[in-house]
Amino acid sequence: MREFVITVNSTVDLPKEWLKERNVPVLPLNYTIDGQTYQDMEGLSAKEFFQKLREGHMSVTSQINPEEAREMMEPFLKEGKDLLHLAFSSGLSGTYNSMRIAAEELAEDYPDAKIIVIDTLCACMGEGLLLYKVLQLKDQGKTLEEIAEWVEANKLHICHNVTVDDLNHLHRGGRISKTAAVFGTLVQVKPIIHMDENGKLQVIGKERGRKRSLNKIVDMAVEQSEGWENDMVMITHGDCIEDAEYVAERVKEKLGNPEVLINNIGTVIGSHTGPGVVAVFLMGNKR
Repeated sequence: MREFVITVNSTVDLPKEWLKERNVPVLPLNYTIDGQTYQDMEGLSAKEFFQKLREGHMSVTSQINPEEAREMMEPFLKEGKDLLHLAFSSGLSGTYNSMRIAAEELAEDYPDAKIIVIDTLCACMGEGLLLYKVLQLKDQGKTLEEIAEWVEANKLHICHNVTVDDLNHLHRGGRISKTAAVFGTLVQVKPIIHMDENGKLQVIGKERGRKRSLNKIVDMAVEQSEGWENDMVMITHGDCIEDAEYVAERVKEKLGNPEVLINNIGTVIGSHTGPGVVAVFLMGNKR
């Protein structure tokens, strides 16, 4: 069996050290703020980035193009390795399509190689949780094809439970109207969001007040996870670590003390959610 490598986009939003320790190659998306373009996971720190957003600066993101995708994947094929790429949701970016195009071109040049690109229909640490599960399967000796089959069968069981603090960023992203953003901000309405089966973010509810919205995403996660064993739950936040830690404690209390990994949301996804976002990711049944 040929050796194979698992690659991801930076939108997994996992700590750089975590990815480096596990030898996971990452292809970053880019963002531009104040006229300066940076790679996701590089450049501004989370605190610097979210402070700029709080001050009203706009961040614009860009997807991977096929040339960048090819440049990242080809060295592994030259080494005689096969490749499995877990791509950022096609419902949020054209990155998956660029990765797919590059893979098709490379397959012609490396006919003996197996190159599989999967549209995860996940984002942020939902992608990260999928990677965590995939690495477990690889450690168990599963083949590239077996892992790809598992991902296709289970990717819609990665549950994304999200709440945001600032409705204006959702308005800029076209998720809600300007009127709803202004009114919601005035009355402290916090939207509840999940990832639908097309890999798109959808507002599915709202809570009055921050604490209630944080409790709601935990309650949703508990309900979704019924009948599932979650050895790992991931939590991301937009420079609001205290809220993330509060959510983590409630998750541990209600789910039998699973391992919890907390990390700042990345700069690319954070460009669209703004500061104050908190999200819980685990395996379960979406409602």
